[in-house]
Amino acid sequence: QVQLVESGGGLVQAGGSLRLSCAASGRTFSRYAMGWFRQAPGKEREFVAAIIWSSSTTYYVDSVKGRFTISRDNAKNTVFLQMNSLKPEDTAVYYCAATIKYYSSTTSYTNGNVYDYWGQGTQVTVSS
Repeated sequence: QVQLVESGGGLVQAGGSLRLSCAASGRTFSRYAMGWFRQAPGKEREFVAAIIWSSSTTYYVDSVKGRFTISRDNAKNTVFLQMNSLKPEDTAVYYCAATIKYYSSTTSYTNGNVYDYWGQGTQVTVSS
């Protein structure tokens, strides 16, 4: 069982930055693929970013490319989402997710259905 706890959300003006953190329990964190997803009011959950075990493979939704960076510190069992140049449309509850399942096609990790563990979410609000 893995527990995920997000932090770092808040209210920021457009153009500002936030850094989300997701702390994971367990001793095999490095074996997990980690993802960030978000859900805005009245909208479906959306993939944001994923990082595969070695950290050399990352994926981003097109709308955040060049603005968001996902990274991980396996020694601290933590995954981060650095969000720069924030826009009002980035407003959502952000969730981190984890899975130890292996998929030969790593683009599978952009699909929320492959993740087994989810955090409780952290609110990000970007004012215009």
